[in-house]
Amino acid sequence: MPKMKTSRSAAKRFKVTGTGKLKRNKAYKRHILTKKSAKTKRNLRKPAITDATNVKNMKKILPYL
Repeated sequence: MPKMKTSRSAAKRFKVTGTGKLKRNKAYKRHILTKKSAKTKRNLRKPAITDATNVKNMKKILPYL
């Protein structure tokens, strides 16, 4: 049985926490930042936990993470 391939694009975007949850960065912080409030931009800095509905698919494309 050959090794499974990791999706490299996903591997760069997700990290695994100590308890096995997937951590991701939030979207909407790349450009057009002038119209966003400081509070919004501050909240976008913090990482988020991947939603439970997506975890099964993410674990499939990240078999060794």
